[in-house]
Amino acid sequence: MLIPARMSEAEEQRWVTVMLDKLAAQENKRVLGDAELSERAARLSELYFDGRARPTSVRWVTNQNTRWGSCTPAEGSIRLSHRLQGMPEYVVDYVLVHELAHLLVPGHGPDFWRLLEAYPRTERARGYLEGVVAADRLPHLSEARGE
Repeated sequence: MLIPARMSEAEEQRWVTVMLDKLAAQENKRVLGDAELSERAARLSELYFDGRARPTSVRWVTNQNTRWGSCTPAEGSIRLSHRLQGMPEYVVDYVLVHELAHLLVPGHGPDFWRLLEAYPRTERARGYLEGVVAADRLPHLSEARGE
């Protein structure tokens, strides 16, 4: 942590305490977010798969920039891209349902897609995500104007 040299020792100590508190709060939000994500996955599994899809872990990750989610069926782990945070709930739910379905059917064959038919907003969520991808590919207005 960088601290201006002009700070007194007391100000420095106060600043360090404030910053450590902020870091701890951010970490708590992330952990709580993962716990809430796991609870949400459990509810969706009950609702759409009669509770048969039982992940061992469900968490947000920051290292997925080309995928919305991933699943490792052998481990039972599901990871969702942090890019989904702030998107409509039905979109996040779709990605969760998609990854939960992989716990039951690993590939993307007909049996997998039949499972996803249970989620009523599949097509809408897929359209939303396709729109996000398309928008990301467009040059920003400032770039288009040569700024």
